[in-house]
Amino acid sequence: MESRNPAFRGNAFDQRATGYGAPGYGPAEYGPGPYAPGYAAPPQVRAMTMDDVVVRGFATLALLVITAALAWMLVPTELAMPVLVVALLAEIGIWAFITFGRKANAPMVLAFAAVYGVVVGIVSHAYNDVYNGIVFQAVIGTALAFGATLAVYALRIVRVTPKFAKFVIAAGVALIGLMLVNLLVTAFGGEDGIGIRDPGSPLAYIFSVVAILVGCFFLLLDFDAIEQGVRSGAPEKFAWYCAFGLVLSLVWIYLEILRLLSYFTGRD
Repeated sequence: MESRNPAFRGNAFDQRATGYGAPGYGPAEYGPGPYAPGYAAPPQVRAMTMDDVVVRGFATLALLVITAALAWMLVPTELAMPVLVVALLAEIGIWAFITFGRKANAPMVLAFAAVYGVVVGIVSHAYNDVYNGIVFQAVIGTALAFGATLAVYALRIVRVTPKFAKFVIAAGVALIGLMLVNLLVTAFGGEDGIGIRDPGSPLAYIFSVVAILVGCFFLLLDFDAIEQGVRSGAPEKFAWYCAFGLVLSLVWIYLEILRLLSYFTGRD
């Protein structure tokens, strides 16, 4: 089975599953095979359940929130930028290792959450210093977006198909590309970049709304990956991949809601 979530793309699940003696997660069928005397059959791996995903997802998100709170309280303003840069580099490195190296296990995913939490905490603190109370509003907005997206998926209002998945991934790549272009233009003298982050430009509002919607679409891919994994009997350890994908999507939505709310909130 191939998941439609970009964090689970390729045949990673199938490659792992073949090691357990089953195509695409199916339970291993060892039977009375011809094992030499003194050698036992390899142990059967427990299949992933929805509870596994919930527990690991909650643990990952809880760690991210804890490190975000610590960064908010402990990182002084004068050190915020260098700490942010270091945390961003570490986050990108761990993300790449997990995504391209297919190494989503407890230490890697929790390390990613801890580092990402530092980034979220510093960014949130900076926004809240300028727009008092905006972080709480963004958290509520993220929770509502998560609940609404889960309801949409459960009711099959939007069906996750291969075409839908390709569209979401292409949209995500396009948004990131525009962010990078905007950053480069700003760095080389363009005060407002290409306008996608300028509160005085309608493009900024449109961009943030589209980014939030794409984040919700990524959540749909996450839900689909989880459902496929449970239904197909994915090994238990793949629950960490699911937790990783959920955290990525949720933080994406949170940061974009934070940005959008800042356009409507007066400075303190």
